[in-house]
Amino acid sequence: MTRWSPSEELILSAARVAIAERGPDGLTMSAVAAAAGVSRPTLYKWFPTKTDLFEALTDYETEQFGEGLRSVIAAHRSPARRLDAALRHLVTYLDGLMGSDPIGVDPAFALVSLNTMLSTQVAIITELLDDALDVVPSVASHVITRAGAAEMFLRLAYSQYLVPNPDAEDMLATMRGFAGLPRRSITRAVG
Repeated sequence: MTRWSPSEELILSAARVAIAERGPDGLTMSAVAAAAGVSRPTLYKWFPTKTDLFEALTDYETEQFGEGLRSVIAAHRSPARRLDAALRHLVTYLDGLMGSDPIGVDPAFALVSLNTMLSTQVAIITELLDDALDVVPSVASHVITRAGAAEMFLRLAYSQYLVPNPDAEDMLATMRGFAGLPRRSITRAVG
């Protein structure tokens, strides 16, 4: 896991917001420095070029995804409850990651970003959920692998983000049904 300095975190967070609002082509280093509340020399110290910033942002987003997932499943011991918490996280995390309308801002960038993140996020889900994915009937019966179930859940979350169901709880209930879980949440503070 990469450790980001407080300045780097501010810059990466500001870059994430700027990209969500303006798209990658509208991103300027000056705007990122201003939004992060750091001087341009500080920005260039950490990220000498826009390419360096984009590469670091990819790493940062990957870490944020893993940390967010780890955090929501940590409170639950039972595999079913860990899976339930993870599904809720998957249905909601993209809005915080990419903003409410990245397709409207820059459709090509949004789709390329999702495609680029897919295999890494599948690996993270598979590693963190591990035996919790065995709750899924298709995994338990060896029809699909744990990674296959993780990818399917992630693709469903992507579709919820790209073409949202007005009721995210309905999408979550559908995902729970496929996972062999009750359609209503089974997670509590401790599981």
